[in-house]
Amino acid sequence: MSDRYFDRNEAEELLPLISGVLTEARQEKQTMDGLDNELARAAAKVMMLGGWLPPHRELSEKRARRDQAREKIAEAIRQIHETGCVVKDLDEGLVDFPSMREGREVYLCWKLGEEHIGYWHGLDEGFAGRKPLEDAENEEPDERSGPRRLH
Repeated sequence: MSDRYFDRNEAEELLPLISGVLTEARQEKQTMDGLDNELARAAAKVMMLGGWLPPHRELSEKRARRDQAREKIAEAIRQIHETGCVVKDLDEGLVDFPSMREGREVYLCWKLGEEHIGYWHGLDEGFAGRKPLEDAENEEPDERSGPRRLH
């Protein structure tokens, strides 16, 4: 059971914040992935060339930048989770909002780039099982929705 449930309107109010934070996190992930690839190529080159002396300072700077990116990603995900929603896939930009629908716990499903929340899925279905929201009237407010926890 979730600590907080969102109706469609509450979830959509968070989209500007979540979109900005998620966009930054995805950019940091691309940076981190690129640096990981560069560091892996350098390690492979050291193995292949045996006596080759790697540029230690440059590699150290890349490791530090990769670690900074990793920290920024973790902070962004923490910030999003504090709102009560869940980052499901950073690469795809998928975020789920716990909700109640027809008496059962579900997720309202949103993907970065979508203007509105138009889909939902069961807890065990994931993105592939998302279904269109016909109307917001099927969503039941819950007394646990409570105040927003934005920081």
